[in-house]
Amino acid sequence: MTEEAIFQGCLKNQAAAQRELYNRYSPKMLAVCYRYGHNREDAEDMLQEGFIKVFSQIHTFQNKGAFEGWVRRIMVHTCINNLKKNKRFNESVDIIYASSIQVREESIPSIVQAKQVVECIRILPIGYRTVLNLYAIEGYSHKEIGEMLDIEESTSRSQYTRARQMLEEILIRKKIIQKPKEKTGWLSAIR
Repeated sequence: MTEEAIFQGCLKNQAAAQRELYNRYSPKMLAVCYRYGHNREDAEDMLQEGFIKVFSQIHTFQNKGAFEGWVRRIMVHTCINNLKKNKRFNESVDIIYASSIQVREESIPSIVQAKQVVECIRILPIGYRTVLNLYAIEGYSHKEIGEMLDIEESTSRSQYTRARQMLEEILIRKKIIQKPKEKTGWLSAIR
């Protein structure tokens, strides 16, 4: 089935088209939800809720940009709304601890370590992880993140900075990266 046929079938509430859309996009979208969820079960719940929204709002897609991008935005917003609803975003880290971490940058050693980096991102407190995902991975601005999360733009910036600092410390502690001898740039790979 072509993407257009799937889209048209979903507009007509055809179960086969909806199943095809789900099968085609659910693995990628589960990965998106997993970055925001507390665990796999949370991510799967967010995924299901997101697809319900996709199917109920498919008539609003205007063929401006990629359909997959439209689905992804719905998933991200579903995840954010879920975090806000469950008040999980308010988890935070002691500012004294976060401010003591030094930011150093160097290139991430290999693509093989990408999975390890993602797992380390999941260790971050949910507030840090959410801002890091929205800014570095999804590409939202700090102003947009502030609006989405009902926080100040400056709070988004500081959460992102602290997330990067904490992530670097975790990666060094887990020996995924080495503590650099000089200040060069590994975190520049994360936007």
